[in-house]
Order: sequence, then structure tokens, then C-alpha cells
Amino acid sequence: MQTQKDQFFAALEAAGMPPVPDEFSVVPWYQAISPRILEEIQVFIRTFEDVTTRPSWQEAVTAAAPAIAQHPRPEVCFFSAWDFHLPPDQSWQMIEFNDNGSGLLFAALVNDRYYQIFDLFQQAALQPPPAYNELTERIIASVKQEVMAFFSHWPQGLFLILEDREALQGGKFRHELILLRNLFRQQGWRAEIAAPGEMGWDGQQLCWEGETVSFIVNRSTDFLWEAEVFSLLRAAYEAGQVYVAPNPFTYATRSDKRLMERLSLSDWDQELGIQPQERAILSAHIPETHWLRPENVEELAPRKEEFIFKPAQGFAARGLLASTKVGRSRLRRLLKAGAGYVAQKKIPKSPLHGERSIPLWTDLRVWAYRGQILLLSGRASSRPDRLDLSPPGGWISTYVRCSKTPS
Repeated sequence: MQTQKDQFFAALEAAGMPPVPDEFSVVPWYQAISPRILEEIQVFIRTFEDVTTRPSWQEAVTAAAPAIAQHPRPEVCFFSAWDFHLPPDQSWQMIEFNDNGSGLLFAALVNDRYYQIFDLFQQAALQPPPAYNELTERIIASVKQEVMAFFSHWPQGLFLILEDREALQGGKFRHELILLRNLFRQQGWRAEIAAPGEMGWDGQQLCWEGETVSFIVNRSTDFLWEAEVFSLLRAAYEAGQVYVAPNPFTYATRSDKRLMERLSLSDWDQELGIQPQERAILSAHIPETHWLRPENVEELAPRKEEFIFKPAQGFAARGLLASTKVGRSRLRRLLKAGAGYVAQKKIPKSPLHGERSIPLWTDLRVWAYRGQILLLSGRASSRPDRLDLSPPGGWISTYVRCSKTPS
């Protein structure tokens, strides 16, 4: 007889996810978030949006950026994701922001299918999540809003989902790109998935297999398009001929991890235009972060136990250095090698409570578009000090408690 867990995993695969748990790990349990915390996070995200879209901020943080990242662009990513830790003995903290946050469609499926199969509607203490179809409708509405803000009329070219070749061949989220492509096609839009090296140039327009490209959902982790394979995309982007989100400008003004220093510390507030009420919110919920520079090595090295060290352009915990592997010599070698790193104050994760014999620790991922929250999700790690999503860890259903439930 098939258990609820088996039904859950089968339903995810039937909906288009890779086989669970063999290829994509999902925890057959859930976490619940206080409505008070969600309200506070909504205020925080709007504050983040106000600060990072302000001309004074954008001009200051792009002053030393590569030329391609210095010119303002209107695109706004519909899959922007904020990652939070909710430690049990202190206020929640934003660990990082991702303009390139994978998992939006997968997370919507996980929340929706788990809620249905495990009959959580019988638990009045939980608010129902957005149905998967509701979430996809909001995505389409966001894309339409982006299109109409960028183009003078509806474009006739392709909607292209761009991803690095290696990720298309074996990445965990390649199935999500298929779901997104199919969602676009259901609207009657011509949509394809491609790697940067597959694009062409017809002398005037960016192309894919002879068709003009108009709208690009960029999933590449070469955030500044520095590789030669991006040369045609760079040319079309700089000419303003194609919509691309995220792009080097959104990376330089929003998701570069070095920006966390200026968001967490008040030293640059006057230059950046950060207001006192905004500073109070940012400082309360962003851990102390320092961009590693020659002048602060002597200050950070004695305090290394307080910090985790992250590559500025890293993703999926790649290049993460524990404090036990860091000292003055290691920090100086990183600087000499030109490896951009930030030191961020350690923030504990929340232990997962429930019918679990093996301890897991969770984070919270919040997707929002133009300041409005789209979806909640989370990852449960088998390690408290880093993101390890191998079983028994994995992505986890995430819901909001009803307001009458104690926080």
C-alpha cells in the first residue's frame, strides 16, 4: 500500500520535478512561520527594495563596477529570493539576497502537493499556501508587467531561458526550466531553453536558430558575463535590444554579496541615501558583514570564530570557508589571489521540530516581485553550520501559522 510520503514524492515527479528523493531531495515534513515574522519580513523586503532602487545607492555601488554594470536598467526579476535564518534565541536575519534564486516552481509544487496529500487543510492552525496554478498565474502577470514596461509593444521574438551548458546537462534545476518554458508556451509565446554559446547574431538582432530573441530569463551564474561566450549577449544588452533579467546591473546593485557590508553597517548611509528608519530595519535584520580588504585583515583574523567566509560571487554554498580554515595567512592569500570574499557574522538556523529522529536545521527562502511576496519555501540541512541538502535533508514545505496561533 502506498504511503502518504510515497504519494507525495510520486505527485512531485508527475508534476514535472526530477525523481524524489533519488535526484532531488525533499523532506516529507513541514515548517511553520509566525504571521508576525512574515509581516516583519514584508516590511524588510520593501525597505530593501526602496534602498537598492534609489539612484544614490545605485550610483555609489556601481562607481567601481565593470562598465557593463554601471548603466541603469529597468528589468526586475520575478524570481528574486531572500534567504533568512530564524534562530530560536534572537530575531530573524537575512543571510543573502539572490536575483538568481532557483526553485520557485519546485517550491510551489512542494508546498501545494504536501498540503493536499497530508490533509493539512484539517489543521486550522495553518494558512493554505498558494495553489500551484495560482502561483504560475502570478508569474505570468509579472512577466507581462515586465514586457509592457520594457517594450513599446508586445515583442514578436523568442522568450529564451538562458542557462550555462553544464547546468542544462546535469543541474538539479534543469527540470524547472522545462516547467517555465512550458508555462510560457501555454500563453502562446514562442519559448525555448538555450546555453549562451548557442546564440547568434544576424547583423542587427540577437538570434537563436535563426529566430530573433526578445526576452531572456537569465539563469547563468556568470553574473557579469565576463566569459567570451557572452559576447553577443553583451552587445545586444548594451544596445538595449533585448530584455534580460537578472543582468549585470541588477547583480551590481542588489545581489553582489559585498553589498551586504553597506546594508549591515551604517558607515556609508549618508552617501547611499539610507534614511534613519531604514537603517533601524536593516541593522536589526542583517548580520554584521565585512568585505575582505587588506586594511581589515588584522581586525577580522582575531574575530574569525564569529564569522563565516563566503565568496562574493559564490552560489549554492560553493567556496564557503568555515572559521576553522581561516587565519591571517589564508585571508592574505585570498586577497593576493584576487578572490573576493566577505566575512559574515554566524547566525544559527532553526532546529526542525516534528516527528524526526534525525536532527535537521532549516532556513527560510522568500520570493518576492517588486516588493510583494510571492511564495515561501525552505531548505532543511543535515548540518547546522552549512547548507547540506543531501537526504535526510532537502527542500521543505513551508507555511504560515494562522494569526490566532501563538508565535
